[in-house]
Amino acid sequence: MKIITWNVNGIRARQSELADLIAAEQPDVVCLQEIKAAPEKVPQLLVSADEYWCYWHGLGGYSGVALLVRHSFFTERPGFSHPSFDMENRIVVATLGPMIVASVYVPNGGKDYPAKLEFLTGLGAWIAETQQAGRSLLLCGDLNVAREERDVHPKERKPGQIGTRPEEREWFIGVLAHGMVDVGRGLDPENNELFTWWAPWRNLRQRNIGWRIDYLLASEGLAATATQVVSMREFGTSDHAPQVARFNP
Repeated sequence: MKIITWNVNGIRARQSELADLIAAEQPDVVCLQEIKAAPEKVPQLLVSADEYWCYWHGLGGYSGVALLVRHSFFTERPGFSHPSFDMENRIVVATLGPMIVASVYVPNGGKDYPAKLEFLTGLGAWIAETQQAGRSLLLCGDLNVAREERDVHPKERKPGQIGTRPEEREWFIGVLAHGMVDVGRGLDPENNELFTWWAPWRNLRQRNIGWRIDYLLASEGLAATATQVVSMREFGTSDHAPQVARFNP
């Protein structure tokens, strides 16, 4: 099973890049964030309807998420849904037999920090409920939280900045305590440069001076089958890199 998760920062601006990425990688599941488009505004023929089940969950030029599932991976149209805590079209969930996959875009909190914490609280409770139900869970997306201090480049660290605050990191600790695994960190535990987002100035991306805020979190059984997570820093024009992961269940 191959998974791609990517904050595209506007699907209409990144349509050709996404098509190229899908053609090259042939993923089974694609999770997208910040599509910034209502379903009827998503470019036609972005992916072949004969190859992928597609669900676009957006309202306009802000936020929005999507899930694409390859027909050969799951032969019937998946059940797509949104947990009750969803706001601003920030989460879509696909039920793929015994596995649940979610594409998530957590608010960055710059304009409304309490709303971010409320969303994180709802997300954490939903993760715990899903785990307790015994379902295999894969959560992909832009969580807008740097899990540890090393997940922000030293040149980007500032005291008290949003994305690194104690309550945000405590939320992350709680999620992991409920049996979820940070797959990228688990496969590369000593790498302090696993950044996935870079501010678009001063050549920060080229210099890899960034933040790690995009993740694949998997339930323990599924995480144990992960063999690779790659951050494609040199691909595309979004300010986030696509994450490509392989699982061999």
